[in-house]
Amino acid sequence: MSTDKTSLLHTTGAPVSSANSAMKNAVAAAGKYRWTICALLFFSTTINYLDRQVLSWIWKDYLVPEFHWTDSDYGTITSLFSIFYAVSMLFAGRIVDWLDTRRGFIWAIGLWSIGACIHAFCGIATSGVLTGNWATGFAGAKESIQTVGNISTVVSTSVMFFVIARLVLAIGEAGNFPAAIKTTAEFFPKKDRAFSTSIWNAGATVGALAAPVTIPYIAKAWGWEMAFIFIGAFGFIWMGFWIFMYKKPHLHPKVNKAELEYIQQDIVTHDQVSEPVIAAEKKMSFASCFRYKQTWAFAFGKFMTDGVWWFFLFWTPAYLKDIYKMDSTQSSIPILVLYAITLLSVIGGWLPTYFVEKKGMNPYEGRMRAMLIFAFFPLLTLLAQPLGSYSYWVPVVIIGIAGAAHQSWSANIFSTVGDMFPKTAIATVTGIGGMAGGVGSFLINKGSGMLFTYSGETQMRLMGFQGKEAGYFIIFSICAVAYLIGWFVMKSLVPVYKPITAE
Repeated sequence: MSTDKTSLLHTTGAPVSSANSAMKNAVAAAGKYRWTICALLFFSTTINYLDRQVLSWIWKDYLVPEFHWTDSDYGTITSLFSIFYAVSMLFAGRIVDWLDTRRGFIWAIGLWSIGACIHAFCGIATSGVLTGNWATGFAGAKESIQTVGNISTVVSTSVMFFVIARLVLAIGEAGNFPAAIKTTAEFFPKKDRAFSTSIWNAGATVGALAAPVTIPYIAKAWGWEMAFIFIGAFGFIWMGFWIFMYKKPHLHPKVNKAELEYIQQDIVTHDQVSEPVIAAEKKMSFASCFRYKQTWAFAFGKFMTDGVWWFFLFWTPAYLKDIYKMDSTQSSIPILVLYAITLLSVIGGWLPTYFVEKKGMNPYEGRMRAMLIFAFFPLLTLLAQPLGSYSYWVPVVIIGIAGAAHQSWSANIFSTVGDMFPKTAIATVTGIGGMAGGVGSFLINKGSGMLFTYSGETQMRLMGFQGKEAGYFIIFSICAVAYLIGWFVMKSLVPVYKPITAE
């Protein structure tokens, strides 16, 4: 099997037209195992987003009464998660490139699943530190904390333990996207990568969809601690499937000769098929990645836009609580609808393929054209607060549309890395961009928490809005213009398609 596969990769003298014709014939006979791998990436991303959302769904209803948190305290925890994630992304990509895809993914999801579960024990840890009562269950910890007279000590101690748990979660979660992007580059040709990425990246939306119909009800039935434990356990289950189902395509017994040829069709250049893709590629050093404008373009696009998605993810339940007085179970259906709308993001993977195949654009040009279109949709968030007075469904739908645009944008900006960098550098560059996105997320989450606390306490007025409504209007306005700014800077840095080879 391996001999037949590698023979595909040796240099031939076949003309391009003959190669293309043979490729079309081969596609019909090709297997579909690459889509099984795509499904695994989809579920890892779903679990990734479920784990990071548990806190946002329970803090208003459960942790505020127990630990006396304010919006600023929650903003501190979410913003620090973002910065931990950012720094971890810088190294996670390099670690994934070093460990390679199989072991890199196991390391990532194993660590973040542990991090997700240990959130459940932050109450017991807070009780132990403040009262000396460590040998207690979840209910006992609550009772012990209630005996502490110094509320500020309860706040600071509980926040510290949740920050530690978020640190472990962030370090592990940082590995998901570099590993998934690297896997996509291994199993899909360039023309299919945006579409396949949009499919597994939709796991973020499905995770967001699953959160409102699982987390609040688990917390209500068994306590907020069990929500962290139940959701965190899914990652360990996924690890078992990954261990038994993943191998590189040229080694995988379920990837037949025709499918391997389809996967590696990008090795066709001019009038020849180049030397083996499976041969060792020359690796780019970490520092050398920063020499290229392509890296800075990707990083700036992530910096401007990742925080928007994370703001919607972390603050939408609190928004419906603060503005429309909904608890976590009451807001579950509206947020379910919101994230159902974001599933429209699958169009984000199809549109660049249309531009490439029907309009004759190169992959980068097609992606940038699609990203410009998606960048206009978040402008609708400018209307979320003004029209929200009619019904909470208006901002729900608008945020859903903006979320769909973000996920479409995200699928394409990730794919630009695979278009322009060699496979040995993909996870590293993805990690650099992820770090930039995490810094942007830190700024918007920390700023939001401080702004909402300030606007609520001072009853700030702005353009007809008062209190926290004024604060949300400011953040929505920032979210509205972030994508267009990101696109124009990216286009200025990399105006035309220019792939990079390892030197």
